[in-house]
Parts: sequence; structure tokens; C-alpha cells
Amino acid sequence: MKLDDLVKGVAEASDLSAIKARALIDRVFGDIGDAVARGEEVSLPGFGKFASKAKEARTGRNPRTGEAMDIAASTKAVFTPAKAFKDKLSK
Repeated sequence: MKLDDLVKGVAEASDLSAIKARALIDRVFGDIGDAVARGEEVSLPGFGKFASKAKEARTGRNPRTGEAMDIAASTKAVFTPAKAFKDKLSK
């Protein structure tokens, strides 16, 4: 599914125009992204949780040369699916 498919589905299900449905979807995903960037957890019952996770600095290896290299600390986004969502996948 692509974003246009999602917009079309939301527009049809809610009697919104495609432009308004797109704006709504952009706002929802924008708000989720902003909350996770602030370190908050976003929980959507029946779907899952979005959160951020800190990765500490570590030493890795360059796969081409085998040379040791430092990998900087970073923060990544993680998604944990809810049980209801996992159950849909296992059908």
C-alpha cells in the first residue's frame, strides 16, 4: 500500500476530499514523529507503540578492510506491534 492508496481509503470512508484526507494523514504522522523525537512513547491500541531507543557508541569493523572503527551514539525509532496486529498477520 502506498500513501495515495491510504489517502483514497480515508477519503472514501470519511467523506473527506482527498486533499483534506492527505492533510489529516500528514498531521497524524507528523504528530507521531514529533512525539517520538521528543522521547515520548506513542501507543495506538490494537496497532502498536512507537518509541525512540538510544544506541550507545561502540566499536565496529569496516566490512571491506576489517579495520576497527568507532560508531557514534545515536537514537533510532522503534515500533512494537500490538497483539491484535500480530494476530492479523498470523491468520
